[in-house]
Amino acid sequence: METARNTEEDSGQAQESRPAGPGGNGPGEKGPARKGWRRWVMDVRPLRHRPFRRLWASTSITTIGSQLTAVAVPKQVYDLTGSSAWVGYASFAGLLPLVVFALWGGAVADRVDRRTLMLVTGVGIAVISVLFWAQSAAGIHSVGLLMVLLAAQQGLFGINFPARSASIARLVPAEELPAAGALQSTVAQTGMVLGPLLAGALIPLIGLSTLYLIDAVALCVTLWAVWRLPALPPLDGGNAANEGKARGRRRAGGREVADGFRYIVAQRVLLLSFLADIVAMVFGMPRALFPQLASSTYAPWGEGFALGLLFAAIPIGAVVGGLLSGTFSRARRHGLMVSAAVVVWGLAITGFGLSGQLWWAAAFLAVAGVADMVSMVFRGAILQSVATDDMRGRMQGIFTVVVAGGPRLADLLHGTAGSLFGPRAAVTAGGLLVAVTMLALTAAVPSFRRYTG
Repeated sequence: METARNTEEDSGQAQESRPAGPGGNGPGEKGPARKGWRRWVMDVRPLRHRPFRRLWASTSITTIGSQLTAVAVPKQVYDLTGSSAWVGYASFAGLLPLVVFALWGGAVADRVDRRTLMLVTGVGIAVISVLFWAQSAAGIHSVGLLMVLLAAQQGLFGINFPARSASIARLVPAEELPAAGALQSTVAQTGMVLGPLLAGALIPLIGLSTLYLIDAVALCVTLWAVWRLPALPPLDGGNAANEGKARGRRRAGGREVADGFRYIVAQRVLLLSFLADIVAMVFGMPRALFPQLASSTYAPWGEGFALGLLFAAIPIGAVVGGLLSGTFSRARRHGLMVSAAVVVWGLAITGFGLSGQLWWAAAFLAVAGVADMVSMVFRGAILQSVATDDMRGRMQGIFTVVVAGGPRLADLLHGTAGSLFGPRAAVTAGGLLVAVTMLALTAAVPSFRRYTG
C-alpha cells in the first residue's frame, strides 16, 4: 500500500490544499494558455496529478466492463423467461437499492475515509461479478437469483459512486474541476457506446457467462488503482468532524441524509443545478419512444438500424462534446453554461421531434448529446465547488438518485404521452417545455446565471 506523503502530487489533499497547476503554478494560478488547435480539444491538465490519473485510468477500463454486465443481465433474464416484462422487473429490482444506498452511502462518504469506502465496496462489487459468472457458467436457471445479485450489486454501487465522485475535488485544483468532469463524463459516454457493441460481438464468440468474468477482472484494476490512492479522511475542522466530536462518534443515518437535502435547499445555486438536470431528463429524454418511432416514422430505413442509431446518437454526441471540451471547459460562468446547455438540449429534442428524416433526427439527438456533456461538466463543477467537503458525499448520493431516477420517470411520462398524443408530438412538446422551464428558472434565480466557478 502506498502511504500518503506530504507532496503536492501524491498527498491526495488530505487537507484542503490543492495540487500545483501545470508548469509548477501554485493553487489558484492558471497554467499557460493553450494555443492553436489545442484550445479546441479536451483539456487534460487534471491527468498531470497522479492520484486523479490513476482513478480516471481505472474508470476507463471498468466502464466498459460494467456495460458488458449491463447487457448480459437483461439478455440472460430474457433468455430464461422469454418476457420483456421480466427484464423490466429486474431493472426495477436494481433501482430501489441503488436509490436507498446512494442516499445512505453519500452520508457514509462524509463520515469515513473515502478511499477505504471505495475499497470495501469495490471488493463487494467484484465478488458479485464473480457470482454472476458462476451462476451462468453452472447453468443455474434462476431469475430470482439474478435479481438478488443485481440488487446487491446496485446497492454497493450506490455506496461506492458518491465516495468516488466526492474524492475528485481533493485530487485536482478547483479551476480544473470542469476539465476533470469532462474527462470522467467522456469515459462514461464512450463506455455506453463501445460496451454494448462489444458485448453483442463477444456473446456469440465466448458466451454470455464470460462477459461477467471480464467485468470482474476489470474491477480488479479499479481496486488496484484505489489501493494506490492516498488516504481521503474527512477534513479537520469541517462540520462532520465537529459533529463527530460532539456525539463521540461519526454517524451516517437518516438525520444526516435529511441534512443533505436541507443543505441543497439552502444553497440556491446547487438547488438550481439539480433542478436543471431534472427538467432536462424528465421532460426531455424521449428514449421510451425510440422503438415506436423506429417502427413507424423511420421504418423505411430499417427498424433495427433506426433503433440502434437513435439509441447511439446521444452518447455519440456526448463523446464528441467531451473530445472537444477544450472549447468550453475553461468558461468561468458555470451557472450560465448549465442554463444555456439545458436550453440547447430542449431545442435539439424539439428538432428531433419535428424530424421526419432519420439522419436529421440522429443529428438533432447528437446535438442534444453535446449539450448534455456541457451540462454534466458544469453541474459537476458546481456541485464540487459549492458543496463543502463534509457535504460532498451526500450531494453525490442525491446526484446519483437524480441521474438514475430522472430517465425512468421520463420513460413513464413520454410513454404515456406518446400513447395519447403520438410520439412526435410528445417529443416536440417535451423539448419545448424543457427550454421554456429552464429559461424561467434562470430568470427567477439571477444568482445562478451569475455564478462563477
